[in-house]
Amino acid sequence: MTGLLLSWALATATPAIADVGQGVHLHYIEEGTGPALIFVHGSISDYTYWSEQLGAFGKSYHAVAYSRRYDFPNHNPARAHYSAEVDAADLAAFIKVQHLGPAFVIGHSYGALTALFLAVRHPELVRALVLAEPPAVSLLNELSTPDASLGRELYADIQARMVTPMRSAFVRGDSEAGVGIFIDYVFANPQAWEDFSPSSRAETLRDAHEWEVMLPRGTLFPRIAPDEVRGIQLPVLIMTGGKSYRFLQLIDADLAALLPHAETLIYPTAGHQMWLQEPERCRADAKEFFRRHGGP
Repeated sequence: MTGLLLSWALATATPAIADVGQGVHLHYIEEGTGPALIFVHGSISDYTYWSEQLGAFGKSYHAVAYSRRYDFPNHNPARAHYSAEVDAADLAAFIKVQHLGPAFVIGHSYGALTALFLAVRHPELVRALVLAEPPAVSLLNELSTPDASLGRELYADIQARMVTPMRSAFVRGDSEAGVGIFIDYVFANPQAWEDFSPSSRAETLRDAHEWEVMLPRGTLFPRIAPDEVRGIQLPVLIMTGGKSYRFLQLIDADLAALLPHAETLIYPTAGHQMWLQEPERCRADAKEFFRRHGGP
């Protein structure tokens, strides 16, 4: 109940707004003083995802949770070629405009992919990274681990049974069908979306606008080259759910092999939402990791 109340409070509070240029404005909430720590949420989500973490980290950090370009409560003009690379450029501009760099960064899912691109393009803006299962799907096509054949099979399956039908749904303007295809695929259950309660559906669809912009004229999973990952010299903690989706576990293992300064923590009883399922443990692990790399 506490988490739900915190989420409601953040959703109804009046966030600050940062102008990051080119007509883009990002809403954010901040708490505390100290070294900057930025939270980056995943797809069909927004800054309220971090409601349980903001106050706790704010005791020793200047903790900031923002909503990516097309997520609640942002109202930015729809533009072509949107992807995690664009989100990374937005995040870099946000860090510069708010004078937060170099910052500690925690990203979950698509937010972790955003943070990964940030580390490639703007390493000077980052102190250390915590990545919770970034969907760097392109890596499946060129895994450096012994699972290369399985990786290629999963990549083809993702394109055929998730990305392509999602794009078709969003092109014809059927956002609910597009979200449903995604939910059914990742849960490996053709009835998963149907089983959502009306309130859960409404909450999920609130942040579907990013896909309404991305799928018709952008890229859901932009390519990140293995050599780009190898070039990241920052300390990185990879968080993996022991019960998460197989393709994300393979990607995490490949990232661990590619990144020069990576550590991996596996949460055996958690899935992809480890930050919601084991919030205290994730927080403690992130704090300890950051402490070893210049954090308080």
